[in-house]
Amino acid sequence: MRSSLHDLLPPTVRRALAKFGQDLARARRKRRLTIAMMAERMGVGANTYSRLERGDPSVAMGAYAMALFVLGFGGALGELADVRRDDLGLQLDEAHLPKRVRVKKTPTAR
Repeated sequence: MRSSLHDLLPPTVRRALAKFGQDLARARRKRRLTIAMMAERMGVGANTYSRLERGDPSVAMGAYAMALFVLGFGGALGELADVRRDDLGLQLDEAHLPKRVRVKKTPTAR
């Protein structure tokens, strides 16, 4: 049964999750791991892992993170929304910079 979350997701996000799941499946097979082996190493059931490979959006983010870790991609998750690579965020920061900087005068102590 499909969750209502699936129906709410934009098509581009659904496609990205499906591709991510396919990429995880391909990486698992390259490492000669079965679904049961992956599920055991991740601490989830085989059914949950199978849903992950299908890109099911109702699978917890932690399960996706653990799959990346087991496959040797543990650091990749931390780079996804890195502020240094956020071009739009950097542009917005630049747009909010003040035109001038003034030093506030502090009252002198007598």
